[in-house]
Amino acid sequence: MGMYDQLPPDHEAAPELDVLEDVGLMCRVILFNDDWHTFDEVIEQIIIATGCSYEHAERCTLEVHHSGKAMVYHGELDVCLRVSAVLEEIALHTQLEM
Repeated sequence: MGMYDQLPPDHEAAPELDVLEDVGLMCRVILFNDDWHTFDEVIEQIIIATGCSYEHAERCTLEVHHSGKAMVYHGELDVCLRVSAVLEEIALHTQLEM
């Protein structure tokens, strides 16, 4: 049974539209260091934004502190946009990288 076998008889299928799949553009959320937020504030916001463990958020925060920036999340673009928005709710500086 082909993919068009289930279409109603009057349906004029546009093959290029029927075979498209949601490929999901992948990217990374980069968090930058600042002099305003405490370690606890950053750890808590990373957990809220990503749902990760305390230990993972703490490692990310230490990397941000020592390196100036760190990747705190990677995934599909729409999720990265939400993660970045949550981090920026407390004025953390983020950037998306493809």
